[in-house]
Amino acid sequence: MMELTLAPIPFHWSREERRDFYARIADEAPVDTVILGELICSKRAPFFEADLPEVAERLEAGGKRVIWSSLAEILLKRERKATDDLCAVGDGRTVEANNAAALRALAGRPHRVGPMMNVYNEETMTWLAAQGATHVSLPPELPRAGVAVMAEAARRAGLGIEVQVFGRASLAVSARCYHARAHGRTKDNCQFVCEEDPDGMPLATMDGETFLSVNGIQTLSRSYVNLAAHVPDMRALGVGALRLIPQRVDMVAVAEVFAAVATGRIDSDAAGARLDAMQMDAPFSNGFWLGEAGYRRIARAS
Repeated sequence: MMELTLAPIPFHWSREERRDFYARIADEAPVDTVILGELICSKRAPFFEADLPEVAERLEAGGKRVIWSSLAEILLKRERKATDDLCAVGDGRTVEANNAAALRALAGRPHRVGPMMNVYNEETMTWLAAQGATHVSLPPELPRAGVAVMAEAARRAGLGIEVQVFGRASLAVSARCYHARAHGRTKDNCQFVCEEDPDGMPLATMDGETFLSVNGIQTLSRSYVNLAAHVPDMRALGVGALRLIPQRVDMVAVAEVFAAVATGRIDSDAAGARLDAMQMDAPFSNGFWLGEAGYRRIARAS
């Protein structure tokens, strides 16, 4: 049976919006696993850290499994200490490692590996399993042919395997904060300007065409990955979990569509039609899955 995973919120949403978002996810969304924690910028973490225990409790009361995410990029001593502290908590929590520093801290204990670790081949995945990994979320740019190989290797290693099926694709993280620079500020004096773009800051080409999105130190696709049409194929390949990236859209409705197609209650054409009907602000894409340019939306593989 395929499961649905809700990834950490990558953007700098307000405390109130985060609390409301997770309350609705707990009560209404047909997701199996929710990953909590700050993924992108450690400076944002204090705005919501105090609420996390209560949010986790409510999600668990709603039947969701809670996983805790490490940062994707660790540059400072305080970030390394925070990562070590997260991984050392002895309350039975499961951590998703999105940085090698977290892998070091988790070595020898059961943990998950997130998509920011860029696991591109079966040898890496098998090595991670030997270090204690139980579940791997693959990077969004991996094409179907690569996922097929990884899914078979995961089956042999006894690993869970996960593919992103909705939301902006994370393409890179940097030591520099593009958001701050775009507003004439420095990373250390950013004044949290990324809060002004709760779904990412659009980046255009010199010709004025929307191209990418910026989220602090993170570069994202402009389009939302939408692989609803390919979920039946993923099931056949042995993919066990579908990852949804939170966006400024009705994520409960999005989860309902993917839950329905994952369980076979609707077919892929109906799922695609329901997502199209939501008229989101960003275009959809599936190019990476089909081995094409990632921004493209291709109706059928040739």
